Amino acid sequence: MNNKILATLEFDKVKALFSPYLQTEQGQLELAQLQPANQASRIEQAFLEVKDLQQILIEEPHFTLAAIKDIAGPVKRLELETDLNIEELLKIKQVLAVSHRLKDFYEELENVRLHSLDRLFENLVSFPQLQGSLEAISNRGLIEDFASEDLLKIRRKIREKESEARQILQDILKNQGHLLADQVLASRNGRQVLPVKNTYRNRFAGVVHDISASGNTVYIEPRALVAINELISNYKADESYECLRILQDLSNLLRPHAAILANNAWIIGHLDLVLAKISFMRAKGGQIPDLAQEGDIQLLQVRHPLIEQAVANDLHFDADLQALLITGPNTGGKTIMLKTLGLAQLMAQSGLPILAEAGSRVGLFREIFADIGDEQSIEQSLSTFSGHMTNIVSILERAGDQDLVLLDELGAGTDPQEGASLALAILEDLRLRQIKTMATTHYPELKAYGIETAGVQNASMEFDTASLRPTYRFMQGVPGRSNAFEIARRLGLTAWIVNQAQDLMTTDSDVNRIIEQLEEDSLESRKRLDNIRQVEQENLKFNRALKKLYNEFNREKENELGKARKEAQEIVDLALTESESILKELHDKASLKPHEIIEAKGQLKKLVPAGPDLSQNKVLKQAKKKRAPKIGDEIMVTSYGQRGSLTKQLKDGRWEAQVGLIKMTLAEDEFNLLKAEKEEAPKKKQVHVVKRTNTSGPRARLDLRGKRYEEAMRELDEFIDQALLNNLAQVDIIHGIGTGVIREGVTKYLRRNKQVKSFGYAPQNAGGSGCTIAVFK
Repeated sequence: MNNKILATLEFDKVKALFSPYLQTEQGQLELAQLQPANQASRIEQAFLEVKDLQQILIEEPHFTLAAIKDIAGPVKRLELETDLNIEELLKIKQVLAVSHRLKDFYEELENVRLHSLDRLFENLVSFPQLQGSLEAISNRGLIEDFASEDLLKIRRKIREKESEARQILQDILKNQGHLLADQVLASRNGRQVLPVKNTYRNRFAGVVHDISASGNTVYIEPRALVAINELISNYKADESYECLRILQDLSNLLRPHAAILANNAWIIGHLDLVLAKISFMRAKGGQIPDLAQEGDIQLLQVRHPLIEQAVANDLHFDADLQALLITGPNTGGKTIMLKTLGLAQLMAQSGLPILAEAGSRVGLFREIFADIGDEQSIEQSLSTFSGHMTNIVSILERAGDQDLVLLDELGAGTDPQEGASLALAILEDLRLRQIKTMATTHYPELKAYGIETAGVQNASMEFDTASLRPTYRFMQGVPGRSNAFEIARRLGLTAWIVNQAQDLMTTDSDVNRIIEQLEEDSLESRKRLDNIRQVEQENLKFNRALKKLYNEFNREKENELGKARKEAQEIVDLALTESESILKELHDKASLKPHEIIEAKGQLKKLVPAGPDLSQNKVLKQAKKKRAPKIGDEIMVTSYGQRGSLTKQLKDGRWEAQVGLIKMTLAEDEFNLLKAEKEEAPKKKQVHVVKRTNTSGPRARLDLRGKRYEEAMRELDEFIDQALLNNLAQVDIIHGIGTGVIREGVTKYLRRNKQVKSFGYAPQNAGGSGCTIAVFK
């Protein structure tokens, strides 16, 4: 598409309307480079992407993207074998995080059939190992201590020496404070110094680093700190070197995947642009039009995108219609209607939604040419007429039967009779060459051409003679009137003069009466159409109200059922509590065997009515799937207190994890899922899973960390029952340290249970006081 039409119709301003809805720099870059296409497949592809994302938003209304920075620069530096800085690594870290989240979202997406976006989601590549490595860079732009063992040791030494230096300074402030000008520590040249009164400078041993402007204060580094500050400076130099080495290692890890990272960023930016199109449609009332292959244009209630509160009009430019002529006075909106058609075509052929109603249809044009505005040029010594003619000559030389031509004020700027003749000749040439044309003009001679010529149709802009103002309503099939006599009469010109002028225009009186009748018929048709649309809107409102009442009824029904289930559960819980009390008394008074007591408990629990079968519930299945560890999940290693991510599952069930730059092999009980903790935190009930591992003998383990006291005691009781039934010799009960409430409850329970032979804390390397080992009789 030629650049002149883009500038004439201000297409860049139209694209800027989509910019506020974009979240990513990559999306902004793609929008800036967006150009109209003339291949049907590309346009249809863009329309399908919008429709696909609309389906996703119906199923997942809260789907969104995170803001990411453009990584073209960092990717180029990686390809040039250059190491990245922290800011560039953070950009790539964000791209990796969003890519991983989108990949997980797509894999868990259900009940949505995609026709175009699936290829984008499938081309996203997730790098859990790289994500884990980049956790060494915090979101605040700092390299974490766990990025390497050497860095951790260096920073520990720096902290120790800085603490030692502060202690020395505090002692000096306490013992020699009277020698100081102020009780505040200062820093000069990266060294910690004290503000000493100049009169006491000889009594204070140390190195002078600075003196105040008044000369009353001398900043001295105490002699006791000199050696320590030298060590701190050396350690900080080592720290800087180690940080550079870590950045180099991270860059080397990313370098083989530079092209894939760039593609991931492009996909995210492209999805952001598609999402922005939908946001624009919702905010402005736009639609994705149908694409006609033969220039069959039908725009329903179309509006100019750059005009606030623009009047909506219908425009029908059928395939067998070659030219549309808009006549009428100035300031009526003819040029705006011309630009509205051109912008609707440019937006649609760029894959953007247009401001029109559903059912609208656009054509497919190879090129769009326009002669709109003042073409006068002082530099080239061209008048307005010459400027227009120069542009039109260029259009006629280049235009073909697959193009659209827009001509404003055709033939203007010269003698009216000659201008009208030229306009007729130009329009006839375009018609014979089957080039779709929309033109505006003042010449009445073209009205007859529009009526008598096949493939040509008249149109006009409505003018309210009562208020002497244009209504900006487009009337297709009705040629325009100048309305000069009505306007003159209402402005106060004497009736005699107006009548005399009308008598002089006898040749056009019949034509004007026909036009007047056509205008009246058009107005009547518009009123009927408006009434039909009003009825449709009322029906839509009524339908929405019914749906709202139906949804409220269903919610109320679910609330009542929930209350009933809650009351029933409370009754059941009360019965179970009483049964536990009875069994406890029996256990204390009678010499019943453990398995008999457990069987009795089971029989009592069978009295509880069974709840609904949720085994086939898709939501619960999905939630259970989310709770299971999978590659890419963020974890917290319990023994080290460090964050990392899972990269691979081994055949024996253990997991390989990336913690900083270190790979570790961990069992599932040696780490916590951070994602799972966040998702399950607000839930009132948690499902307990007993994990068993085989060592020298039968063992079982129960984890009570993070549970409420009542819930923990109930799970402990069930767990001990199962352990006794399975003839386990001993069990591990992990209760953590915390406030000690759960630990104390476990101790009391085991102390009063007659089947427990002994119990005590686990060895230090197996949990220490956070875990209790119980041995059965």
